[in-house]
Amino acid sequence: MNTTVPSVPQPTVAELDALTGGAFSAPTAGERAARLRAWLQGEPPIDTVRTVYRELATRDKGAAKIVKERLEEHKRQRAQDEAAAQWAARAEALLAQTHFSMADALAWQRDAAKAGAPLSREPLASLRQRLAERIAAIEDLTHRLHVEREAAGLLVQRIDMLSTRPIADAEAAHEALARDVAQWRERAEALVAAPAWGDLEPRHAAQLQATREQVQAVWQAFDAALAQACRARDDAQAALPGVPLWDDEIRTLRGQEVAAAPEAAADAPKAVQAVAQAALLPTLQALERELAAGHTKAMVRLAGELRHLHKLHGRHAGPEVEARAQAALAKAKELEDWARWRADQLREELIAKAEALTQGDEASRLAGKALADAIRALREQWKQVDQGGVPPNQALWKRFDAACNRAHEALQAWRDSLKAQHEAARQARLALIDEVRAWTAAHADDEDWKAQLRDLHAFGERWRQAGHVSEKAYAELQAAWKDALSAAHARLQAAQADSVQRRQALIAEARALAEQPRVRLDAVRELQQRWQAEAQRVPLERRKEQKLWEAFRAPIDAAFARRSAEREQALAAMSAVDAAVLQAARALEQACAQDDAQAIRAAMAALRDAATLAADAHLPPATEAAPAAAEAAPAPAPDGAGPRPLVARRGDDRPGVAAPAPTPARDARPGPRAAVGRAPASERTGRRPRLGEAAFRAQRQALERAEARLRELAARAHGEAVTALLQAWQQRQPDAVPAAAQLGRSAAAARARWVQAIAAAPAVDDAAADEALLRLEIAADLPTPAEHLPARRQLQLQLLTRRHEPGPAETWPQDVARVLASAATPARQQRLQAVLKVLLRR
Repeated sequence: MNTTVPSVPQPTVAELDALTGGAFSAPTAGERAARLRAWLQGEPPIDTVRTVYRELATRDKGAAKIVKERLEEHKRQRAQDEAAAQWAARAEALLAQTHFSMADALAWQRDAAKAGAPLSREPLASLRQRLAERIAAIEDLTHRLHVEREAAGLLVQRIDMLSTRPIADAEAAHEALARDVAQWRERAEALVAAPAWGDLEPRHAAQLQATREQVQAVWQAFDAALAQACRARDDAQAALPGVPLWDDEIRTLRGQEVAAAPEAAADAPKAVQAVAQAALLPTLQALERELAAGHTKAMVRLAGELRHLHKLHGRHAGPEVEARAQAALAKAKELEDWARWRADQLREELIAKAEALTQGDEASRLAGKALADAIRALREQWKQVDQGGVPPNQALWKRFDAACNRAHEALQAWRDSLKAQHEAARQARLALIDEVRAWTAAHADDEDWKAQLRDLHAFGERWRQAGHVSEKAYAELQAAWKDALSAAHARLQAAQADSVQRRQALIAEARALAEQPRVRLDAVRELQQRWQAEAQRVPLERRKEQKLWEAFRAPIDAAFARRSAEREQALAAMSAVDAAVLQAARALEQACAQDDAQAIRAAMAALRDAATLAADAHLPPATEAAPAAAEAAPAPAPDGAGPRPLVARRGDDRPGVAAPAPTPARDARPGPRAAVGRAPASERTGRRPRLGEAAFRAQRQALERAEARLRELAARAHGEAVTALLQAWQQRQPDAVPAAAQLGRSAAAARARWVQAIAAAPAVDDAAADEALLRLEIAADLPTPAEHLPARRQLQLQLLTRRHEPGPAETWPQDVARVLASAATPARQQRLQAVLKVLLRR
């Protein structure tokens, strides 16, 4: 089923002006800008802002720029919100992982900052803080781990040193050493129980386990050797502990002979040691500097060199140098392993991204230039990983290169299709240029300029929508297109130039016409018709045509404005007659507000006489011709002495009598006798001055309101009189019957009969009362209740047979008296009230 979405009505300019606080109707650009800024501070809906911008873009570009800045700010805000949501989802995923990756967290902060995500706003600020806390916890735990490993090494060195001291010294330091070993074990267990222990790299756990096993083994061996040495010292039959120094000490205590140490060639080992140290120390010191600086690229090379030199000279360089070399190599090996693991992790991520370029449906995959940029960026990132001093991984490289090649196949297919589209667009543009040239030749003698302008505009739209071509091809086609379009526009431009000259002449005529003291409407109308004919014949550019039209209209509008101002000035000079009429109209309005009918009628009469009295008071003195004319006029005949007015005269229709000659017809033009004995028009005494527009309208409106008020008061008085009569009937109080003036002229004569009927006792004959009510409803032409309809039909038939009796419309006062003589019931009161409302108004 097809459904159509109803179009939302767009607000008008007046509505937008009301919304923006009068920005559209502002007289100046500065005031319009101020009103727009004040309106934008109220945070209006963005749809309303877009509508206001569309309307202002064609009216005031400066004011529209303010609204456009708000739209761009909203666009940036929305982009930041989308980026914040995206990076927040990634951070939540990092925090939700079972094994938290510190490298991924650091990469998240770096990449989010590069992408311009709002890290200082929520929710990214809190997520960034949580990631920083997790990273700090991992770094702190890693630091503690390194400290404990160093402490374990120091413990091992202390144990080794005690094994070279006498048994008494070792026995004295045994308790403190045991306590330190126990504390170190507790600290190692605390490291394992830390919340961030699971987030460390697996190698750290292996290193700590190896350190614990080493400490445990060394301590157990030392403890057992010391215990055995103590037993051997106290018991001559006990076995020796196996420690050379302690064995010699025990042999001395037992009085046994100590084996002499072989004589060492002092000169030869010192020379060899100096040579070995000279070979090892430069490389060792350079490696230590690189390790301290954290530079892994040179560290790999130096570690390989030191490892080779250590194999050659390590045993001759002395224990201190050898220990330094072994420690530096171990740390370099640790950093190499971490760098290799991190590089492989980055390579795996790049492989996943490269494989994702060719996976999924067509709508979600990248295509075109975006795909090319993605492939280029992935290869650059792979190159940066390989340049970090980490050995390459050929297996991962083959996977990555294969994925990029598959994506490049899709890119090449897109490039081939794009090339075909460019060629098709180029052929379409060439065909359009040929079509324009053919059109120019075909319309060489055409004078329909509007049709030509529409065709040329259609050609321009087709050129803009003809498709994309390369920059080089577009430059060539654009030159040919401009030449063809210029040739097509040549005749139209010439016609437009002639039309502009003709319109300038019309503008000059309009100015000359406006400068005349009296504007002739027929001349203005004829000039406007000529302008419209010229505008319909030759169209111009919209702005230019609007500018010419405003220049043409300005003098005519100024002339009519001058004429209106003169008319208003003439009307503004109010005469004494107008003032008297306005004052009488105000007095009538005050009388209407008092609800006094007599006062209203008096005020109405005063208003009708106001114009005549004021005019008589301000008439100029009569001329001498007026008394002469009055004396020449015959005296009026006394009442009843004059002949009766002739209404009709019967023609002489006797046989043989000739018809009288017809009187020659006269036209309405005054003859020479018309002016004899008559005063000029300006001196006639019978003329009254004409009221002004304001006075005339005030007089008419005041009289209309007064008549409506009188009708309202009469209706109210009539209703009150009917209600009082019904109450008097119900209560059988003849004194409560309204006066004859209140009942009206039609019921004044019957009031006495109504009073007598109410004063008497209620009659028992209800049939007479019902018949009287039916006659009253017939007289008032009102409907009868349904239960009395048969009786009314029968009564109407009887009235048809009583031809010489007066009808219900003539005897209704007597019928009312018959009803009032009966007992009052709610139904009868309601029916009587309805008929009296109609009959008393007649």
